[in-house]
Amino acid sequence: MANSKASAVWNGTLKGGNGTMSLGSGPADIPFTFASRFEDGKETNPEELIGAAHAGCFSMYLSAILEKAGFPATKISTTADVTLEGTTITAVKLTVDADVPNIDVVTFQEQIVDAKKDCPVSKALAGIASVEVEAHVNR
Repeated sequence: MANSKASAVWNGTLKGGNGTMSLGSGPADIPFTFASRFEDGKETNPEELIGAAHAGCFSMYLSAILEKAGFPATKISTTADVTLEGTTITAVKLTVDADVPNIDVVTFQEQIVDAKKDCPVSKALAGIASVEVEAHVNR
């Protein structure tokens, strides 16, 4: 069983305060603020980290199921666009570009559907109203 840890500290009021988030593996003290979450601040925010986690998990999971299906990928790049409306994450859009030799588009799209359904972070985010995957393959 894998167990990962992270932590966060918030100092002060909602709009005037600031905080840091730390990953168990480092780097430590990633800054975030009200402005980085709800305006145009330069620091990170929790939704950005959720997007990074989803993109990373999806890429790894897709790689595993493509290999199992007999089509090992040479590269999978995934970006995540996470939408926060008020206090609710309302949408996640993953954009996937994959290099998978010898795979046909139908088989590739079937693997995308399986990855969207079964990657651990996708499962954790199942309560989000809209999770969309746009995928492109280079063969």
